[in-house]
Amino acid sequence: MSLSELAALYLPAVEDEMRRVVGARPEPLGDFDRMLSYHLGWTDGANTGKRIRPLLAVLCCAAAGGPWQRALPLAAAIELIHNFSLIHDDIQDNSPTRRGRATVWSKWGMPQAINAGDAMFTLAHLAPQGLTAKGVDPSIALWVLEQLDQTCLALTLGQYLDMSFEGRQRVTVAEYLAMVEGKTGALIAASAQLGARLGAAEGERLAHFRNYGLSLGLAFQIQDDLLGIWGNEALTGKSTLSDLETRKKTLPVVFGLERSEAFAEAYARPHQPGDSLSEMAATLAQLGAKDHVEQQASQMTQAALDHLAAARPAEPAGAALRELTAQLLRRQN
Repeated sequence: MSLSELAALYLPAVEDEMRRVVGARPEPLGDFDRMLSYHLGWTDGANTGKRIRPLLAVLCCAAAGGPWQRALPLAAAIELIHNFSLIHDDIQDNSPTRRGRATVWSKWGMPQAINAGDAMFTLAHLAPQGLTAKGVDPSIALWVLEQLDQTCLALTLGQYLDMSFEGRQRVTVAEYLAMVEGKTGALIAASAQLGARLGAAEGERLAHFRNYGLSLGLAFQIQDDLLGIWGNEALTGKSTLSDLETRKKTLPVVFGLERSEAFAEAYARPHQPGDSLSEMAATLAQLGAKDHVEQQASQMTQAALDHLAAARPAEPAGAALRELTAQLLRRQN
């Protein structure tokens, strides 16, 4: 079975599990429920997002030799953690749109959006309680929950670094990679590792699954940095060049800061109406930033594929993981 065939089988089951967790209350509560459903893409025929992380968890469970259904509570938890972080991230970045429509905070206000994000975080921690009903040993289920907590901490530390970089004139590549490893890599690494553990992977094999996910997460974020400057807004669903406007320290920018004092001086000045962000993007391309970032994304993707091969994934899930990895490198949104 191909990736698309397995995704067509797995993702509806993940969505059902998420709906079960989110709706597990005796009475609906008006806008509270609408905020959660809206952000998750369950209203108005909206885009639900790629659901890459839960798909990765289920695929890695199957690739490690376990029944894919065993990983559904984990997959729901991971996607809810991801979405809690997005709700808060939109507030922190003052982003008016996500996936081509208004963000939760811009529709319901920041206080209610913060509360909605907190609720999503709590629901994510309730979701793994369904693991024992899927036949998972309670000690493994408890370990999974502990690892999810550690992942949430790493994610928030990565977000702290990302925001703190905005107030600094210079950031090193090493600092950038440490930030990305927390903000993006940690959750994708956990998706692969914990999914594989539920599929009975242990020891060195489990470590390769985790390193596969971590390398994939780094490649994913580097590609996201590329699209944040040179992407197609119609495809990404968010404003391009906004990373430059808010003076984010993405990999292309860090590369440019290290190679041009003139660019560093220009980037240190707050954006003013009338400043050309397109010219700034063109300058980065001339400095070689675009080529460098594309090369780094390719190298991280190859590292992911090498770790996946070392993990000896069972088929057809292994082939689907290889296909997913290649797709993420080529993605345009």
